[in-house]
Amino acid sequence: MDYLKSLITKFINAMQKRPGLLAVLAFLSGVASFVLVDRKESFSQVIAIFLLVSWLWLIIDNWLRDKVEEKFGIAVSPNVMRFALQMVQQESLFFALPFFLAVTQWDHPQAIFTSLIILCAVASVIDPFYYKKLAKNRTLFSIFHNFALFVVLLVTLPILLNLTTSQSLLIALVTAVIITLPSLGNLMPNVRWWRFPILVLVLSLLSAGIWQLKSYIPPAALRLTDITLAHEVDLQHKKPVGSIKQLDSYTLHHQGLYSWTAVKAPRGLNEKIFHVWIHNKKEVDRITLNINGGRELGYRAWTHKVNFPSDAVGKWQVKVVTESGQLIGLTKFIVTP
Repeated sequence: MDYLKSLITKFINAMQKRPGLLAVLAFLSGVASFVLVDRKESFSQVIAIFLLVSWLWLIIDNWLRDKVEEKFGIAVSPNVMRFALQMVQQESLFFALPFFLAVTQWDHPQAIFTSLIILCAVASVIDPFYYKKLAKNRTLFSIFHNFALFVVLLVTLPILLNLTTSQSLLIALVTAVIITLPSLGNLMPNVRWWRFPILVLVLSLLSAGIWQLKSYIPPAALRLTDITLAHEVDLQHKKPVGSIKQLDSYTLHHQGLYSWTAVKAPRGLNEKIFHVWIHNKKEVDRITLNINGGRELGYRAWTHKVNFPSDAVGKWQVKVVTESGQLIGLTKFIVTP
């Protein structure tokens, strides 16, 4: 027991004297998640559980510090809590980043959301900025804290609970606000009471705004591994015959088009997606598909559209979107006279 007590004391003292060390360890852990999470789903499940437990630990920080002092006679400095908080935020952001990078369409507004994750991840490892600029601004820091939790929930909920992207988005928004509120007293001590309801209001307004802009958030749990337009589909092998990027109006009206997609999703996930047909920036059709997760190359499904407007000449898009309107991917083709 004395040896364990001595070891804990040395670790705490080392972290207090060298705060950058913990940041480096967290960053390396985040990079490891970035490299490995896409290759082994069981690994991502373990990390997801660890992250959610870490956030729970942050909430009951005061109680834990009291227990450590009672058990080992060690008074844990609040600075240790801040280091641990930084580590969990870094791990959350770097863990979630590969999921969003894999699905983001960079010519779509959802690129803004993924870019924000990248900026927050970088900010979390730059100590001078994190502690002198971010941590000192209590409102900004609370928003940053809430955003990191929201991002990791978007990834972990489908992996652990097989929730759809729409369900995960709604639960993540509500949970991020509810879970963050009890920890505000720990994160920002000695704050005047009237700032708390204002902060709650700000977080609620931000959540409502995010929900209205949900189509700008990439569906982290889904990935479009392939999308092809063709006149035929090989039903035996479940793959398209050929690929079309341009065709004439006569062929389009007489043969129609198959939109063939392969969407990768976590094992056990059942998701409703849509093929949205857009002609000259105007939606003309929306066809429903139900997919199941677990296949390494993605769940293969297709829709066949034969009903086209009489004047079909122009630029077309087929978007693959979730039930909440989040873009998974798209393809384009041109119809000539």
